[in-house]
Amino acid sequence: MRVLVLHGPNLNLLGERQPEIYGTETLAEVNATIAQEAKMLDLEVRCEQYNSEGRIIDALHAARGAYAGVVINPGAYAHYSYAIADAIAAIGIPVVEVHLSNIAAREAFRRTSVTAAACRGTVSGLGARGYVSALRALSEIISA
Repeated sequence: MRVLVLHGPNLNLLGERQPEIYGTETLAEVNATIAQEAKMLDLEVRCEQYNSEGRIIDALHAARGAYAGVVINPGAYAHYSYAIADAIAAIGIPVVEVHLSNIAAREAFRRTSVTAAACRGTVSGLGARGYVSALRALSEIISA
């Protein structure tokens, strides 16, 4: 089974950008961990990172029929992108949302995710390990 992992805006700066919040692992290191976990789960995984909302939406649309599920970290778009939420709802495959930080413990504007309601579940506050948890959950969902 094929799974798409979408990293949203500014995640290309992981390891450099606010490491006290987002950790010290780089995106390449996170992707290597994702690939390792996917192999153990017998999943084929593709990781992509986009800073623009439109590219994320295009990737979600392209996932239809090509992937069994999606893990997405929409970054700050989670808090206001109804367009990404609509795309998640429209594609008809399970999506699990990931946030490196605990958004419930952050600034008021970050405490709500408008994209989460369109997802099967959300993993928040576990750092890069959240991607592993999301992959495991998605594997169970698509195998059921």
